[in-house]
Amino acid sequence: MIRHALTAAFSAAALLVTAGCSGSSTDSAAEKLVLSTFPFGVEEFTEAVLDPFTEATGIEVEVETGSNSDRLSQLQVAGDKAGADVVLISDYYAALGQQDKLFQQIPADKVPNLAKIADFAKETAYQGPAYSYQLNGTIYNTEKLTAEQAAKWDVYAGANSKKVALPDISVTAGQLMISGVAASYGSGPYDIDAALKTLAGWKPGVLQFYSSSTEVTNLLAQGEIVAADTLNGFATTLMADGEKVAWTPPATGKFMATNRAMVPATAKNTENAYKFIDYLLSAEAQTKSAELVGDLPVNPEATVPQTITAVVGDVAKDPVAAGYATLDPAQLVPTRKDWADRFAREVTGS
Repeated sequence: MIRHALTAAFSAAALLVTAGCSGSSTDSAAEKLVLSTFPFGVEEFTEAVLDPFTEATGIEVEVETGSNSDRLSQLQVAGDKAGADVVLISDYYAALGQQDKLFQQIPADKVPNLAKIADFAKETAYQGPAYSYQLNGTIYNTEKLTAEQAAKWDVYAGANSKKVALPDISVTAGQLMISGVAASYGSGPYDIDAALKTLAGWKPGVLQFYSSSTEVTNLLAQGEIVAADTLNGFATTLMADGEKVAWTPPATGKFMATNRAMVPATAKNTENAYKFIDYLLSAEAQTKSAELVGDLPVNPEATVPQTITAVVGDVAKDPVAAGYATLDPAQLVPTRKDWADRFAREVTGS
């Protein structure tokens, strides 16, 4: 696990002065926050959120990075020695952690900006709010397909045999795709039988079930595929670079994933954690994060940059009004292992 000290110069000086005046751990803790987050985009997130937060509060931020599963495992194994005060983590893993009582409920009165964010970002299934979200859809070659063609699930059903890619269930887009197919061809987003039967029927025409964004971008750039089910963020850089690609929501079965800010049950600096989450949800931080990191904002007062609207259009203003929904963790957590085993056996297996 990587740990970086991210401190504004004046904050470091202030910390030294404080330490010189008093050797108590209480004074030191008052200036500290340990943030556990994703390994990608750390520099951009630091510029957009962490440095301004430190400048505004004088609170030093230490950053630990790692995958969702690795960081959750550390909390499970290390307990009160894990050290993290705030964990930024995808919704499924947040739900797993809640099941193991690894997180605590964030009090609304400590985070005033909770009142300003979208309803889906503060849904009661989670003990911490969403600070960004990701939309599932199709990235496609604009010289080969129209937006209308790409929006239909049957773009994967055979007409483009061996020229399409789909996500593995192990990645975020995988579960969103499965639920999208289940809602479109079955009785609802958790109709796993209908989803797997449909996907198994598509398998002969699917070039690859991918497990990383690099695989998708390479396949598109090399002309090996004309469409892939992906998260909206996969298209941002490609479209900004002028590649002949676009991204569209599916006509039916629109689902999104959220990234959530969680406070571990063992956090030592909870007051600083609440201050950080409150800042993270502010229109200022949400605007900067959207601009520099590419995070879709949950605060409606935030400004969405052109690089994002070029991909998702008006959906970023209100994804729920555009037909997107989140998935219920109570439906996913108990079934995940069984669904993953069945996906490997019934869809991707030979």
